[in-house]
Amino acid sequence: MQVLRTPEGTRFGLWGERPPKPAPTLFVIASALEKMESEPMFTEVGRQLACDGFLYVAVDPPCHGEDRREGEPAELDGWVHRIANGEDLLGPFMESCRSVIDFLIAEEYSCPERVAAVGTSRGGFCALHLAAVEPRIRAMAALSPVTELTALREFSGLNGDEVTNALALKNHAAALAGRPVWLTIGHDDTRVSTDACVELARELAAANGSMKGNAQPVQLVIQPDQGHTSTVEQHRQAAEWLRKNCHTT
Repeated sequence: MQVLRTPEGTRFGLWGERPPKPAPTLFVIASALEKMESEPMFTEVGRQLACDGFLYVAVDPPCHGEDRREGEPAELDGWVHRIANGEDLLGPFMESCRSVIDFLIAEEYSCPERVAAVGTSRGGFCALHLAAVEPRIRAMAALSPVTELTALREFSGLNGDEVTNALALKNHAAALAGRPVWLTIGHDDTRVSTDACVELARELAAANGSMKGNAQPVQLVIQPDQGHTSTVEQHRQAAEWLRKNCHTT
């Protein structure tokens, strides 16, 4: 992994060398860059797609890595802290990702018509929210994704919070419609809620169905796994989906 920065100062990790011509590119979102480098499962989809000429990149999610502020709780507890204090949880992250996309396209690393996103758990939440505001993301996959923050034990004190509830991905299905989406989750994932993921898939399918000629496939794979996990086979399936569907829609 090379650690680079955009002109605006956004840190990102890049796997692969500058290609001779702009290449398809995958955003991989899961945890801080250092943790993704040390835990290969997080970047398994990228490694599989690299065989087809993809570059893959990663950006620190909110409250992870360089995005964590001194004195602030880390990771999901930091998400709760920011929302409870009236901060925009995802806006700065979206701008960071957009600056990375701008940089990679301007420097001719990336083909603007072949950018995809994948995320695991909280990274799936971030990847899908990024796609909802960034039309250059052409296809997406999420493994055991957080789809509603209120399903997480960390957010038990914010169940009635309007901002927290508005961030549920089912509320953003219309913004994701028109692009291929692949989801997978275990049949009894009580950490992020299998039921919430199923509800998101239904909303995505309905939103795509309303688009008639512009509808794109939505696929949900329920795995025979208990607990909150992802497997090499799930990552292989995600890579295959993105390989087939990352193109101009």
